[in-house]
Amino acid sequence: MQSQDVAPRPAPPSGAVVGVEQAEAALVEHYPRLVRLAYLMLPPGLGRGRRVLTAHALVQRALPRGRAAGDASVIPAQQSGGRDGDPGYAFVRLQVVRTALEAGLPLRRRALPRRSQLPPVLPQVWGLRLFPRSGGADELALDQRLSALSGPARAAYVLRGLEKLADAPLRGVLTAAGVEDPAAALREASGVEARDALLDSPGFDPCSLQARPTDLMRRRRHTKAALAATAALAVCGALLALPGDGWGPDGAAAPSSARNPAAEAALDPARLERVAPAAWKSSARADFSVWPARGGLVHDTALLRRALAVWARPGTSVQVSATPGTPSGAPPGPPQLLYAGDVDQARVVLLYDGLRIARYAEPKDGTGGAALDFARVDGASRAEASAVVLGRTDGNVRYLTAPWVTGAAERDLLKPSAGAMDLTLSADGSASPLAGPPRTGTCTSWNVLQVEDASGTRLLADLGELVPARLTAGRPGAPREAAGAQGLREWAPFACSLASVRSGGVRTVNAWQYARQPLPDGSGSASWVCTRADTWRGGGTRALAQFRIPGKAYGAVVARAGDSPACGSRDPHVLAGVLWKSGAGVWYLLAAGGRDTASVEATGGVRGSATGPLLAVRARQGARAELKGTLKDGRAVTGLR
Repeated sequence: MQSQDVAPRPAPPSGAVVGVEQAEAALVEHYPRLVRLAYLMLPPGLGRGRRVLTAHALVQRALPRGRAAGDASVIPAQQSGGRDGDPGYAFVRLQVVRTALEAGLPLRRRALPRRSQLPPVLPQVWGLRLFPRSGGADELALDQRLSALSGPARAAYVLRGLEKLADAPLRGVLTAAGVEDPAAALREASGVEARDALLDSPGFDPCSLQARPTDLMRRRRHTKAALAATAALAVCGALLALPGDGWGPDGAAAPSSARNPAAEAALDPARLERVAPAAWKSSARADFSVWPARGGLVHDTALLRRALAVWARPGTSVQVSATPGTPSGAPPGPPQLLYAGDVDQARVVLLYDGLRIARYAEPKDGTGGAALDFARVDGASRAEASAVVLGRTDGNVRYLTAPWVTGAAERDLLKPSAGAMDLTLSADGSASPLAGPPRTGTCTSWNVLQVEDASGTRLLADLGELVPARLTAGRPGAPREAAGAQGLREWAPFACSLASVRSGGVRTVNAWQYARQPLPDGSGSASWVCTRADTWRGGGTRALAQFRIPGKAYGAVVARAGDSPACGSRDPHVLAGVLWKSGAGVWYLLAAGGRDTASVEATGGVRGSATGPLLAVRARQGARAELKGTLKDGRAVTGLR
C-alpha cells in the first residue's frame, strides 16, 4: 500500500458526538465482527499470527479517549435493532477502519511511527502462536487477491462485503478514515470478484483460533537466562533482608517447601465430597450443594487427579476463563464432585467448592491442551441451580440438569407461540444438545433451555458462561418466571438484546413493560420495556430501556445504564426517551416513566413537560435533550442515558 493513499487524520465532524458508554456497549456487542473487519483490512504481509493480535489490539483501542466525546445525557435518535443506525457502532467501526489503514503504512526513517504501525503491546500471548483455522482453496485464493489490493481498496472490499454498505455511504466512511481518493479505492475493489460468503468463513475468524508452540529451543535458552537472573535477584533480596524484620528468617511465612495439609487434601481424588443420590429430596436447601456425583467417569481416579491438579496449577497449555468477579485460584479444601463423564469429543469434570463451579475438559483423543472454566454461583436458589453447561460443539449446547428437574425442552424466544421441542434427559441428568443463540450476524432466533420441576417451569438463557441466566418478567421486586404465555410475549421482541450482556457473570435478566404510550399521530400505542441484568457478584449490572412501535417485530434499545439501581428491586423506577419520526415525517420527543411517576420534564434542545408518566413534544431531527421526572412521593428520577 502506498503511503499517499491515506491522508492525515481529519477532525471529527461537528455534531458527531458519541458517549464512551455508548461506544463501549457497541464494541462489546459486536466485538467478533469488528475484529474480523480489522483482520481482513490489515495487510496479509504481517503474517497470520501478528494480524490476529493486531486486529484485537485495534478494536480494543477504538473507544473515545475521554469520558465522553460530548454530553452523554442526550436522548439518542430512534434506531433499529442491531448495528444499523447505532451511532456507537458507526464510531467504533470508523476508528477500526482508520487504524487498520494506518497499520498498513510503511515505516519511514524520518517520521515517527504511529501506534498502530508498531507490534501491539496488548494483547500478548507468551509461548504460543495463534492463528485462525485453516481455510480451503477458495479462502486462500481470496486472501491472495486481497493482498494485491491497496489498503483503501481492501477496506472498501471488506466493508462492501461484510457491512453491505452501498457506494455512497462507503465513500463517506473511507473519507472520514482519511482516504484521499475513495472513488479510486472503490474502482480497484470492484476488480475483485465479490465473495461475501467467504468473508464470513471460519478461515477469516480471528476470534476462533488454533494454537501452536513458538520456537522451543530459543525459548529454552531465554528461560535459562531468565532463571539465572531471578536467582541473582533472590540472593540479593535475601542479603538485604537479613538485618531487619518481615522478609528475614523471623517472618511469619513458612518456607516455600512447607507442606499445607488443606492444599494437599484438595488434590486427593479420594477426598472429593460426593453427595448421596437422594440427598436433595430431604435437604432444606435446593442448590448445587445437594447435587449428587453423576456421569460415567466418577470413579476414574486418574481423570479426577488431573482435573484437581490443573485447577491448583494450570499450565501454559491450559485455557483458563472465569466470569467477572470470580477468583480462579485453587480450592481451599476438597471440592464437591458434580459430574465426570464423556461429553461429545471431551472428558469433562464439574467441581463445586461452595463459591464456584469449575469445569475441566480435556480432549478424548489424547491431544494436548485442556480447558478450565470458572463461574461464581454463591447463594444460588433452586431456580438458578437448575442446569450447568457441559459443553458447546458446533453451535450446540449440552446441559447437565439438577436432580430435581423432570423435563427439559428447547424454545425459541422470538417465537412465543411456536411451542417447545422436548429434549431427552439421560439417566445421569444430561440433556440432548440444543441449538445455542447466535454468536454473530443477524439475530433470527434465540433458543433457550426450558426446565420443569415440581415447583414450576422456567427459562434459562445461555450467555456464554457455565451457568445459564434465569429469565423472568414483571415488575421489579415481584418478578415471575418468563415461561408463562404472558412472559413469552413480553420477551419475544427484546430477546436479541440478551447479546449485550454476554460474558458478564449474569445471574438473572428481567423484562418489565413499564409503560404504554399512545403515539401522537394516532397510529397506535408504543410499548416501553426495561430489561435488567443482575450479576452473581452484585456489581456490573446493566439496565436497558427499549422502545417498540406497532408493526415492528423487535424493539430498539434507546437508553442504558450500568451499575445503576434503576429498574431493579431496590429502585423500581425508570425514565427514558427517544426521538421518533411519525409516518408524516414529523419528529417528536417521546418519554415514559413508570406508573409511580407524577411528572416528566424535558430540557435542553427540546423543552416540554407533562403531568403523569408520559411526555410527547414536537422536536426537530437530531435534537438533544435531558429528562428528569418527579415521583408521586416527591423524589426525583433521572432518565437512563
